[in-house]
This record gives sequence, C-alpha cells and structure tokens, in this order.
Amino acid sequence: MKPTTLDKLSFLDLTRQNEFLEVEILDAVKTVIVESAFSGGPFTERFENEFAAYCNTRFATGVNSGTSALHLALLALGVGAGDEVIVPANTFIATALGVTYTGATPVFADCHPETWNIDPSSVESKITARTKVIIGVHLYGEPCDIQGIQEICRKRKLYFIEDAAQAHGALYDGKKIGGFGDLACFSFYPGKNLGAYGEGGAVNTDIPEFAERIKSLRNYGSPKKYHHDEIGFNMRMDGIQGAVLSVKLKYLDKWNERRRQIAALYREQIHLPEIKMQHLQENAASVFHLFVITVPERDAFINHLHQFNIFPGMHYPVPCHLQKAYQHLGYKTGDFPNAEYLSAHCLSLPMFPEMTDDEVNRVVDAVNCFKA
Repeated sequence: MKPTTLDKLSFLDLTRQNEFLEVEILDAVKTVIVESAFSGGPFTERFENEFAAYCNTRFATGVNSGTSALHLALLALGVGAGDEVIVPANTFIATALGVTYTGATPVFADCHPETWNIDPSSVESKITARTKVIIGVHLYGEPCDIQGIQEICRKRKLYFIEDAAQAHGALYDGKKIGGFGDLACFSFYPGKNLGAYGEGGAVNTDIPEFAERIKSLRNYGSPKKYHHDEIGFNMRMDGIQGAVLSVKLKYLDKWNERRRQIAALYREQIHLPEIKMQHLQENAASVFHLFVITVPERDAFINHLHQFNIFPGMHYPVPCHLQKAYQHLGYKTGDFPNAEYLSAHCLSLPMFPEMTDDEVNRVVDAVNCFKA
C-alpha cells in the first residue's frame, strides 16, 4: 500500500454526528430558550432522571464538568486535608486534580501491564492510615477490575469512586457501570461517548445523603434559596446541556455498539506483530471511547500514518506522577513502570461511531504495512 491523497482522517470527528442531530438539537435548544431555563431547571432535571435510569442508579446529579463531579464526590465522602486518595498514574490529570481540590493528597498506583487499568496489587501497597478513597478509572471505556477494588475497599473500610468519564454504557458482570462504587463520576465533554455541546458532568449514586450533599455543594452550599449551610460552589449543569444530553442519550447504545464493531474489526484485522492492544476482561464489555495501542517506535509509526492522511491521538503521553504539577510529591521516573511504558508508547487510532467500514479498512491497511 502506498500513501495516497485521501481525505484527512482524525482519531475523532464530531462533524458527522452534529449534522445527523442538527434538527433535534436545535429544537431542544429552542425549547430551553423559550422557557428561559438556563441554569439547572427542568431540562437538567429531566436528563438527571433519564441518566440515573440508564445507569440503573437511584440518583444522577448534573454538574458543570467531569472534574467538578470528582471534586464534589470526594467532598461528599468527607475527604479533606490530611487524607489520601489512591488514583491510577495513567489517567487524565482531572482524576488527580479532583483530589487536590479537596486539600487531600493523590497517591498514585501503577496499572496492570495487560489491562492498563489500575492494578489492585499496586493499590494494596499504597494504603496507609490516611487512605480514605480508591478511585478506579474505567480507562478508554474498559471497566477497571471492579471486583478487585471492591474487595480491598471492604477489607480496609475505604470508599470506592468510579471515574466513569470514558465509559458511558460499559458493562461489568452484565450491569452498566456507575452503580458499583459509592459514587460514580461522569464527564460529558464533547468528545465523550455521550458528549454535551460544551462542558458537563454528573455524579451517580444509590445513597440519598450523598446525592443531597452534592446538590447542595454544586449550588453555593444552599439546600434552600438564600440559605447557605456550607461553603459551596457554582457548579450546576446548565439547561441547554441537559436538553442536548437528553437528545443524545437516546442514541448512546447504538453508538456504543458501532464502536464495538469498529474495535472488533481492528482487533481481528490488525496483524502487525509490534502492536499491543488493551486486554479486555471476559466479564466486561468496553464501549471503546478510545482505541489505544502501543507500538515500540511511536514517532516513526505516527509519521507513517500521516503519509496516509491518518492522524491518531495520544492518551496520555505523560503519566500523572511525572507531571510538573505534582513534582512536589516526589515521584520519579521508574516508580510506575507499566504506566510509564504505556505513556511512552501509546497511540489512539481513529474511533468514532460514524466511521465507515472503508475508513476502518483504510486504517487497518496503513497500520499493517508499517515497517519498523
């Protein structure tokens, strides 16, 4: 196969989905405008009810971002200065930032070398008397080892938060993720499987006290208008995002199924021996928010794909423990070898539900003809 002048193919293209939804979205936004229900209100509440039902949880509380969801979830559990929260070293930095915002300290753990999700054996070695919460990230849409983390939490009397920012609709033991932890945090950043037309997030839980606390915290610490019981925040979901998400939620399972089809084609047809793919658990069903591979000669491989007008992503090239923002914690290169290898060699192939089979085959052919 020789390089061609085919159209640019990026790891994510939202324009096709936007075109498909244009009429429905504009109608939904117009309704919000007519009602002037811009901050919280009935459209946010409707989506909260729909999303709680979708995840089979009692409550879903909409907030202004996935990062805020993590921040408020931790506060609802009473996390603060002097506490420690264990998080994976290989995740988007928002997972750790939510911990830092509370005044607590993120304590990083390594990932499993095959699943790339947080490794329970690494978690065990990081627990101290100050540990209060373990956050398991369902990375790239593949659920983490929920059973392994739950067993540690039960044994050590710790809280479990699911960072489900990349895994809307993923399954574990036949159940949708979001109801396995004490709380679960979702992001609706536009590129997510369920993405807003701006920023958005939610915290799901079955525990009424946690849901009520988060509702208060997101609204200036005010359970009743002009009555402020604690120092809160302005972190409400806006009505337009609630309306947009209600429209898109109807299509989520269909979109996720298409992602699974694309992933199956990649996994069946890519034969380049240098490439390694994420191990998928038998009792889980990923929603393939990203299709990540590792390749030894990443720069050369990226340049090769560029010749075919294919532009992969990179999630994430610097692990959290080596970020400048956390250098004060004293971590160093070599502390988490699995996360560091993943960061140095990871690559995200094009993955979005509107991809055609021809485009998938184009990526497969380009990958398979790489010569190191």
